[in-house]
Amino acid sequence: MKYALVTGGSRGIGKAICIKLSQMGYVVLINYASNRDAALETKSIIEENGGMAELMPFDVSDKQQIENTLTAWEEAHPAEYISVLVNNAGIRKDNVMFMMSDDEWHSVLQTSLDGSFYLTRHLLKHMMPRKRSGKIVNVASLSGLKGMPGQTNYSAAKAAMIGMTKALAQEVAARGVTVNAIAPGFIDTDMTKDLAVDELKQLVPMGRFGKPEEVAETVAFLVSEGANYITGEVISINGGLYT
Repeated sequence: MKYALVTGGSRGIGKAICIKLSQMGYVVLINYASNRDAALETKSIIEENGGMAELMPFDVSDKQQIENTLTAWEEAHPAEYISVLVNNAGIRKDNVMFMMSDDEWHSVLQTSLDGSFYLTRHLLKHMMPRKRSGKIVNVASLSGLKGMPGQTNYSAAKAAMIGMTKALAQEVAARGVTVNAIAPGFIDTDMTKDLAVDELKQLVPMGRFGKPEEVAETVAFLVSEGANYITGEVISINGGLYT
């Protein structure tokens, strides 16, 4: 069995990634924090198409929940390990900095950055002994590359994920573990539905928002054997908006 863990896998980009990885033959561990119904829907889609999936609920910002959940899974699967990790979970709490609360700052960084650190650190223990058998993809953002006004918290978190990706890639390359990041631009998901879509489309050279499935295809390539010699990279998926 090949196992892949996708955080924030119940909706949007995460859901599309779960479905795509299932099509590649992975048993997908669908992480979610609270929306069990959405996670069950994603699981059902996978199973209806002949794939296998398990629900893995925990709050990615909570170190103890992560440790408890992963340890329990490992005890139940003593001969197996999670070979693919997609750090996708993230939240937005937009505000201009001078009005930003401590919670708006910390909760965004804890979800995207701290969660990625806790999960990756734990799973590396099992990936590294199995040479050429670990793939980590961090879902960063256009905001982490260019910065977005009103998103100093989100931009900081995603920029830090990019730095973490580049450093970690060098640490684990000799063990055959690859670490890459993707930086989606405006993608048609629940997270972007409150934006001025028609106005923002005009900024994109392709004239539209991207689809979650288009992001998932890039993740699929990065975890495939065809990408075994690619590590420490950040791939933009933004329709030409930031090139």
